Amino acid sequence: MKKNNILLFIFIFLTIFISCREELPQISILDPSMGIMGEILTIRGTGFGNDRNESYITIAGTSPTSSSYISWTNNEIIVRTPEFGNSGLVYVHRGRNTSNPAIFGNRHYLPIPVSYTDGNNPRITDIQPSSGPIGTLITIQGNNFGSARGNGGVFFAWESESSLTSDFYSDFIEVSEREFGYEFWSEREIRIRVPDGAVSGNIELRTSRGNSQPVYFEVTGRPGTKVFTNRQNIVINYSAELSVYNASLPNSLFIWMPRPVISSSQRNPFLEHRNIEPFIENYQGTSLYHLMDLPSNSRRTINFSYLVEVYETETTIRSQTSVRLNAPSPVSTYYIHPSPLIPSDDSIIRGRSTEIIARETQLYARARLIYNWLISAVEIEFNENNIVPESSEITTPLMLLHTALEERSMDNYTAALLFTSLARAAGIPAIPVSGVIINRNMQAFNHYWAEFWIDGFGWIPVDPALGAGAVPPEFLLREDHQNYYFGNLDNQRLAFSRGEHVLLQMTPQGRITSYNRMYSLQNMWEEAVGGLDSYSSVWSNVIITGLYIQ
Repeated sequence: MKKNNILLFIFIFLTIFISCREELPQISILDPSMGIMGEILTIRGTGFGNDRNESYITIAGTSPTSSSYISWTNNEIIVRTPEFGNSGLVYVHRGRNTSNPAIFGNRHYLPIPVSYTDGNNPRITDIQPSSGPIGTLITIQGNNFGSARGNGGVFFAWESESSLTSDFYSDFIEVSEREFGYEFWSEREIRIRVPDGAVSGNIELRTSRGNSQPVYFEVTGRPGTKVFTNRQNIVINYSAELSVYNASLPNSLFIWMPRPVISSSQRNPFLEHRNIEPFIENYQGTSLYHLMDLPSNSRRTINFSYLVEVYETETTIRSQTSVRLNAPSPVSTYYIHPSPLIPSDDSIIRGRSTEIIARETQLYARARLIYNWLISAVEIEFNENNIVPESSEITTPLMLLHTALEERSMDNYTAALLFTSLARAAGIPAIPVSGVIINRNMQAFNHYWAEFWIDGFGWIPVDPALGAGAVPPEFLLREDHQNYYFGNLDNQRLAFSRGEHVLLQMTPQGRITSYNRMYSLQNMWEEAVGGLDSYSSVWSNVIITGLYIQ
């Protein structure tokens, strides 16, 4: 009997030992790491198991159907991605074990590296049409463009006072991703739209293979002019400090750190310093961080420092004959739709917009009427401390705007949202802009303004708060501020978002943290996953560490 007990003990011990030594699934490579949904994805690694059986994968929380799996071995899984899926984390699930995460990017949302087989420079052979206004869709043909855009870009002529006298600063502006700029990119053809701020001159294609020869393009049909002057270089620093109090493994924390935007008036953001490399460099206008298995009683800090080139913008509309309703470009059709942040379909907002614009039919004139009403009929105050109104009833942007319209009183945040909502209700494409404004003591304050779009011309800036004289302490306000801040903008500011950055949740079980009245308008800032039971975060203000006037 004693011998049998010993044998039984040995058997149990070996069973436990073998189960503990069972190889966990581990992802080493996704091929491709960025692609189009519905295409084939190959996952390489170890510990997947020789047969799929009950094992499966998930992509951004979505599991492919059984018929999607093409093959499954211990070191390789080949599967067709769900056509309705999106960018997110890939996991291999085998029994009770889950692999490490790997990121898969939808090519419609994330840039992918250029693939090439030789070192020949890109060559442009034709551009059709060879001329057109801002927003025109053009087709560039040639060769050696690369099978995908990656870090490549198409650059149009751009003009400012400083670019005419300095070789260091480029006199070209890149097509924007966020304004439907790139519609197609292949080895021999690129389809793009003429960007805001472009002028007649040479187009260049710049890729990792080199730069193309310049080809002339004429920007036509402009109803006015847009000039960029008084360049100022701004050095900023900002951070997020995370304190973990109670955590168990496994856990994850995703952090979306805002990045200075690139636009016709804000250019060449140069990363001077960061203490941690991001998980994804540029994810919908942010740097995405993925902090894994954080221990209890630990602290992490993410710190950024940027040098950004900012210009004063001056616009003049000479003729409004081409500035009419029902413009066909994607920009004009997309940015008139309502959203939770911009409730332009609300009956009260639509009614107010109709009263303000009366019988006016021209978009530019409508925008001016809305701006004039805001700075004259409403009291606007600068919310220096970004204090949310103390009312438990104000829980949505719509409630905030209703209260502001009823009381005829608002702050700079509300004024920017209200201008954008009234403009969209009037058929004017418009976006809110968020960032910081800088006073004479180099102090930065969170600030909000807006832009509206005119087909054939581009974006026109509007700052109702500064137009009404609502400024932070020690800010040098122009004497003509009421007139100036419609169509013009100073260089004493820096933008982190143009429109709202709508970010995708990384895991369905993630716990989202959002912040209002920050220097970036984004729907998510943090996402906690797994055993991260108790933590806190402190996001610093943007600190100005240098101002250099050129």
